[in-house]
Amino acid sequence: MGTEWLCLKRLVLACILGGIVGLERETLHRPAGLRTHILVCLGSALFTIVSIYGFFSYVRNDPARVAAQIVSGIGFLGAGTIMRHGANIKGLTTAASLWAVAGIGMAVGCGYLAGAVIATLLMFLTLTTMRRLELSKLNSSQTRGVVLQMINRPGQITEIHRVLEERKVDVKDLEMEIDKGRLVLRLMVALPAGLNLEELTQILADQGVEKLEWD
Repeated sequence: MGTEWLCLKRLVLACILGGIVGLERETLHRPAGLRTHILVCLGSALFTIVSIYGFFSYVRNDPARVAAQIVSGIGFLGAGTIMRHGANIKGLTTAASLWAVAGIGMAVGCGYLAGAVIATLLMFLTLTTMRRLELSKLNSSQTRGVVLQMINRPGQITEIHRVLEERKVDVKDLEMEIDKGRLVLRLMVALPAGLNLEELTQILADQGVEKLEWD
């Protein structure tokens, strides 16, 4: 009964710690929420426990082999949460949280409970506190739409992106089309505070932009 009681305590703790992280993802309506994080943490803990106690009768028992498969295998599940929306890629944070939760489950499964609890607290603080910092940074900038029309030539988009990047203009979305031999870019950009739009317009004109319209 000693081993069964030990396993029960560790599996319950894995559910609790995975649920703490998953709850934060659930409140933001992310693809992987409360249940997914609980199951990933629980499954990782169970696999680790089985690798330690399930094969103890074998001479060449190596628990690290199962742990290595968890680390690589969880990547397939995390990849399912990553989605592309135009020029934006969403779901990377959720994929990373699933990967980290698997590590927490492994720590619980092998008995490193203090490390698992500390990692959970740090993850929760990172997901909540850093999000507020990112939102405050976003609110300090101005998001606007802009339409650029220019000659369609090789490397033109790269040059436009370089100009915007040098002036800390963050491209949030991009749509491209060819209209009567001209390249038309529709961008959604976050403009940093204090940016001179007239100066930026002139610089883009020097790069071959024939027409620029701000929404």
